[in-house]
Amino acid sequence: WQRALYKRQPFPDNYVDRSFLEELRKNVRARRYRYWAVVFEAGLVVQQLCSVCVFGVVWRYMDVGLLAPQWLFGTGLLASLVGYVLFDAVDSGAGRRQSGRTRWADLRSAVVFVAFTYGFSPVLKTLTESISTDTIYAMSALMLLGHLIFYDYGANAAIVSSTLSLNMAIFASVCLASRLPRSLHAFVMVTFAIQIFALWPMLQKKLQARTPRCYVAVTLLFAVAALLGLLTISSVGTVLFALLLVSVSCLCPYCLIRLQLFKDNIHGPWDEAEIKDDLSRFL
Repeated sequence: WQRALYKRQPFPDNYVDRSFLEELRKNVRARRYRYWAVVFEAGLVVQQLCSVCVFGVVWRYMDVGLLAPQWLFGTGLLASLVGYVLFDAVDSGAGRRQSGRTRWADLRSAVVFVAFTYGFSPVLKTLTESISTDTIYAMSALMLLGHLIFYDYGANAAIVSSTLSLNMAIFASVCLASRLPRSLHAFVMVTFAIQIFALWPMLQKKLQARTPRCYVAVTLLFAVAALLGLLTISSVGTVLFALLLVSVSCLCPYCLIRLQLFKDNIHGPWDEAEIKDDLSRFL
């Protein structure tokens, strides 16, 4: 018997001899994970969970009147300037920015966005007047959940869509901003949503790629800030959120490492044929 389909042989089509299984190989291209490397990569998930938590806490403060919109706008503007300087310092390599954009172009884009958002803030405030508050809360929760699901955590998967994720987060912020007392509150809330859902992820990804230690420190500080903010609203919610962060950052990587021991992919002569010879001489 020979493994050749073009030859007539006195054997059934599904016949194989004993040498067929000798070429069996297991987990040839399986990726071996290390625990602390997986914990480091899980930091992106922790960052996004904390971003949603901080956004919810800030909106709650604005809704009950504990946070003035002027103070939030000033603090957000100062944080954006500090983050921009840090991003520019990390992004600059040998005196040349890798993003290709000039500082003047960045400033112009920021001014245009703030001006348009402020001009349309009365429209944002009255955009959902005909929709019940319960429906607004339900839609916002679903949109934020979709933002977490479709966010680009670095995986090469069809479900990943940075544009869809950002749009869902902004849609949720517009819905929640429409329930705030005044148009100024809506303007500041949407601006804050852009800062925490669009600008902040860009900085944290840059820190993760260039300065891992700084990225870990920022992630821990951000998680502590989110927990402290949530603690002022709900102690039960703080405990549940802390358990969620620990599960995502510590327990899930451990489960992945343990489940990797049971990985059993087989490879052999039944795989798809790959032509590895140089066929240029025949063409």
